[in-house]
Amino acid sequence: MIRSLLILCAGHSRALLILGLFVGIGLPGLAARMAPWLPHMVAVLLVITAFRIGFRDAVGALQDLKWSLPAVLVLQLVLPLCAVGMFAVFGVSAEPMALAVILACAAPTISGGASLALILRQDPARMMQFLILGTALFPLTLIAVLMTLPIAIDLRVVLGIALRALIIILGSAALGFMLRAWLLRRPSAHQIQAMDGAAILFFAIIVVGLMAALGPILRNDPMAALTWAVAAFGLSFGLQTIALFGLGYTPLRPVSGPLALAAGNRNIALFLVTLPPEVMSPLMIFVACWQLPMYLTPIVLTRLYRLAPAHV
Repeated sequence: MIRSLLILCAGHSRALLILGLFVGIGLPGLAARMAPWLPHMVAVLLVITAFRIGFRDAVGALQDLKWSLPAVLVLQLVLPLCAVGMFAVFGVSAEPMALAVILACAAPTISGGASLALILRQDPARMMQFLILGTALFPLTLIAVLMTLPIAIDLRVVLGIALRALIIILGSAALGFMLRAWLLRRPSAHQIQAMDGAAILFFAIIVVGLMAALGPILRNDPMAALTWAVAAFGLSFGLQTIALFGLGYTPLRPVSGPLALAAGNRNIALFLVTLPPEVMSPLMIFVACWQLPMYLTPIVLTRLYRLAPAHV
């Protein structure tokens, strides 16, 4: 019964994401009650994702450090520094919108990236790879970027938060890998579908809590929400499109899909616990709007990702 339900979820993944968005926006009370549990829910999602991928596939993906490590450095260091330089030329580096774009470019990929990959028929193991590498490098790349901005930071706080995030990610992944090796070493096709459905279902549930900040903004200042949402969609979808087309004619074409997903879906929420409240307060509306393009990527960019090699 449960397996049939999870297989059904896997077959209706896009509808589940839309439902999660509507529930989060339409039921602000429920979203607010779920918000404090988001870190725990993300950890559970990582366990489910690691269980789905398995240790063997994850290790296989980690063997490609010769290109994945430079790719992460380009996404989290070169790209935000280019944004800093561009905004400096126009004299708007201190504007909230410019800061939001820079921080979004400096963040590692989201914890639910593997779920996006599953929906779009891309390699979830690659997304797990980018998540681990990006989070491990996050303290170094972030400090390099922040040093170019007029922001007062406590390096110990940044390092501490990044280390905690890495421990949670590695611990959750290790637990998922161990459970997979113990309970399901050779899954059948139906069991793989059920695991896909479990990851996608939990990903859709998490979005309800992420919408806690967006619902009130939409009701109180819809024009401001629209402006920031347009910026979020433009940055997220723009980065994915550029990455996918840019890599389509290079030796990295086989992994262009996961790289595009990693480029346009970043965990900007990490800055809520790494930067001072006075810095993040004006950007909270962007953090809320940023969730929209990420969860709508599998719905809006379906045709785009058909240009990338599918993962079987």
